[in-house]
Amino acid sequence: MRLRALLETDALGLRLLGGEDELDRTVRGVMTTDLRDPSRYLSGGELVLTGLAWHRDAADSEPFVRILAGAGVAGLAAGEAELRDIPADLVEACRHHRLPLFAVNESVAFATITEHVVRQVSGERAGDLAAVVDRHRRLMTSGPAGGGPEVVLDLLTSDLDLRAWVLSRTLGAALAGHHLAATRTGRRGPHRAAVAGTTYSLFPIRNTGRGAVPAARDVRESVLSDWLLAVEADASDWPAARLDLLQGVTQLIAVERDRRDAARTVRRRLAQEVLELVQAGAAPAEIAARLRVAAPVLLPGLGVAPQWQVVVARVDWGATGQTATADDIASGPVAQALLEEILVDPAVSGPDSADRIAVAHTGEEAIALVPLPTATTAAAGSDEDASGEAARADAEDTDALDEEPGLHADALLASVREPLSAGLADDGRLTLGVSAAVHSAEGLRGALEEARHARRVAAARPGRVCAAGHHELASHVLLLPFVPDDVRRAFTARLLDPLRDYDRRHRAELIETLEAFLDCDGSWTRCAARLHLHVNTLRYRVGRIEQLTGRDLSRLEDKLDFFLALRMS
Repeated sequence: MRLRALLETDALGLRLLGGEDELDRTVRGVMTTDLRDPSRYLSGGELVLTGLAWHRDAADSEPFVRILAGAGVAGLAAGEAELRDIPADLVEACRHHRLPLFAVNESVAFATITEHVVRQVSGERAGDLAAVVDRHRRLMTSGPAGGGPEVVLDLLTSDLDLRAWVLSRTLGAALAGHHLAATRTGRRGPHRAAVAGTTYSLFPIRNTGRGAVPAARDVRESVLSDWLLAVEADASDWPAARLDLLQGVTQLIAVERDRRDAARTVRRRLAQEVLELVQAGAAPAEIAARLRVAAPVLLPGLGVAPQWQVVVARVDWGATGQTATADDIASGPVAQALLEEILVDPAVSGPDSADRIAVAHTGEEAIALVPLPTATTAAAGSDEDASGEAARADAEDTDALDEEPGLHADALLASVREPLSAGLADDGRLTLGVSAAVHSAEGLRGALEEARHARRVAAARPGRVCAAGHHELASHVLLLPFVPDDVRRAFTARLLDPLRDYDRRHRAELIETLEAFLDCDGSWTRCAARLHLHVNTLRYRVGRIEQLTGRDLSRLEDKLDFFLALRMS
């Protein structure tokens, strides 16, 4: 549709302030924003609606309009509700950049204009998006009636015969990995990916809602935590109208993410308040009072205070040719958004599945406060009418939880390690530490320090995505990463190089024999059985090891040295 058609529609309440010669521009979509720099959400051809909340003084108009003109938008419509009169500096900036400018009467809602534009544009696409547009208001309606992203996905399947999924980039496994890698190259979506013989087209979901986070100066600030729409189809040969269709769908889904992010604001604030109290050394009673406020928010319907676990995450970037340098990237918010995605339990369904955690950020770290239902809480939440057998099963499950409650570092990253590594590429690292569960406010400070120390252990390991848990802080593995590299190499070379050289020359398998001997705690019988050797052959090999190294494997000190050398090699 043309801009001129919008001006001629009385119900939209648009008044032309400039750009009469440009009214034949084609409108391909609509976007509402109050960001100072919305460029990351623009693809060209949009009618941009703004309430002017970004306008503080006359100097703000020129850079805002310049960004819109550079992105190729069709026109700008400014609401009169915020400032009453459209600022003269905005009118002048639009005239300078030949950008058509409209004033929107305060009695007309942006949603009215949005629905009109979407309906008209879709009508020109031969009905391709008719069903989605007709039900646009259902998606925009708050509460269960809106239906969330599932409404749009169902419509894509039933009306357009397209199978599609909304994926968190950290939880989309192979597809997310493809998309993260493609985004890091700077290529615009949709991206094509083939997984297990099936072709998918991947569309980024743009967060364009009012109150969205400021536009990223660098793709690394958002690439790890954004969502994407995966469509089981090859969009490379689609006409422009059908591509616009899917781009519009992603904007509708972004509304739901806006709502979810807004809901997280309360939990973020609670986590920040608790964190500040803990770090300031506040009295346990004060921290406990704050936790009592947080518990019903994070575990609605349960009146018993849970146990708590702390997770600390950090994302570090190296310098690249990106627009922003590594030092300019705000790592704390990046880690916060990423940790919120990682901690979502995929086994929990429903609108509150992502609402069980509170994540704050301080400096370069993100810190999550994760509630764990206690045995009493679990019992209180069980069905009162359950049979005795079911109750006993619940009790057994609770006992298992008490043995090792909560999150585990390795399991936490198991499903996201591959896609995150693709997004981190060769210049990023994610390190994460997990504390033990604590039962009271007194233990929260120790849990925070424990999680931070575990993260430092993870940071000392090789790899793009590393995690460490509290159980590792009571093991020798805590010490090994902090041994200087030159000391590590000298120590292992002195003990193991003679054995490796001998194995290369004689294929004697002395290193394998040494590992098995130590794993069997020096038991000749068990070690011989494991290696399928006669005990005399095993004794010969161990004797050769002792001869080559000058060590005695009957001595505890020498066994320990060999054990550490193998772990550090």
